[in-house]
Amino acid sequence: MILIAAAWIGLLLFGGGFALDRVLANAVTKNFDDQMQYVLRSLIASSEIGPEGEVIFSREAAADPRFLEPYSGLYWQVSAPGSAGKDTFFSSRSLWDRRLKFGSGHVDRGVHIYDSDQFADGTLRIVERDAQLPKSRIHWRFQVAQDRRALDAQIAVLRRTLIRSFALLGLGLIVLVWLQTFYGLWPLRRVRDEIARMRAGQSNRISTAMPDEVAPMVEELNALIEHNERQAEEARRHAGNLAHALKTPLTVIMNAATAQSDDLADTVIREARTMRRQVDHHLARARAVGRRGSAHSRAEVWPSLESVERAVGRLYRHVRIDVAGPRDLQVHVERQDLDEMLGNLIENAAKYGGGSVFVTVGAEAGFVELLIEDDGLGIPEEDRVRIFDRGVRLDTGKPGTGLGLAIVRDVAEIYGGTVSLEESEDLGGLMVRLRLPAAG
Repeated sequence: MILIAAAWIGLLLFGGGFALDRVLANAVTKNFDDQMQYVLRSLIASSEIGPEGEVIFSREAAADPRFLEPYSGLYWQVSAPGSAGKDTFFSSRSLWDRRLKFGSGHVDRGVHIYDSDQFADGTLRIVERDAQLPKSRIHWRFQVAQDRRALDAQIAVLRRTLIRSFALLGLGLIVLVWLQTFYGLWPLRRVRDEIARMRAGQSNRISTAMPDEVAPMVEELNALIEHNERQAEEARRHAGNLAHALKTPLTVIMNAATAQSDDLADTVIREARTMRRQVDHHLARARAVGRRGSAHSRAEVWPSLESVERAVGRLYRHVRIDVAGPRDLQVHVERQDLDEMLGNLIENAAKYGGGSVFVTVGAEAGFVELLIEDDGLGIPEEDRVRIFDRGVRLDTGKPGTGLGLAIVRDVAEIYGGTVSLEESEDLGGLMVRLRLPAAG
């Protein structure tokens, strides 16, 4: 950032300084030329032809003392081509034994300004113009010349001042950019130090107050850390739950094997089936956790309901399943997880109900609500919280593992949804209210 800013500052100052140098140098040169033109006009206005054809001045037009000092650097000359190739010259005393060159191949009706190297000791700035004086048929050329060293010295002083000023300005701007960059990025160094403290185990959050420009990034970073901690805690709890779930079946198998029980084979098959269902449950939950972070997770509710209805209808042919509600609703849930939740709930309603299952779909406040009702005996209010625990079954007369509602609750909470049990007013049995985040 500092190097790029320094390069731009240098480029802009160079361009601006060059343009300003041209403008000021031209202004100084124009002022120099204006003074010489004033002298030239005065010479022409006061000149006339004398008795012997010479050019004389009616007033002191060239009163500057430098015109009288030899080689002073300020000169005037009036000249005209004479007969037989002999030119006529009238000049200031400052020219002494020198003469200003003039070209006879052109006519300067207007003021002509140019530089000349005709003198070895320096460059001359010459202003000239042709004029025809009264009582004369000759076109006289009036010239005023001045050494450029004075002009060049003024331009040199001006240029040195510009270079020093712009160099100081550029240095100041670069230092200002460096300070701005250094102190502007200082909060990021504080964030780096806070992250180093977290890595060293000295803290678990960035708690230092930050400027408004950096605060949103710190908040997102703290949210990411909290999310990672929550996922790590979920992973630890998940591993502990799986270990606890497998510990009992393994203990039963080891005891049966140690005692050389006669029903060892049946025991192994039964407990292995239990372990497999526990593993399936935890794998389903782990898959849901892995897919939770995807912003593109979405599933259409109605196709999932129809698929589950067909599958459950084949298992429980005596059960009538009715579905009502909008057909275009979508949820922020993977289709596989939605099928698993709906499958568990509708299968439970068909298994423990009296033969009628009614599913209602609706949208409310950014959520999609699914109400699964049956005409069974229902669940007492005091057992509606306990039934979500893994392995809890109120009806042990029918096959099952007691994991269905636990899976539904875990997967729904992973996606930011909820599940609750209520009493069905229409059918008299149990009503399960499943709320899932709606997709646009």
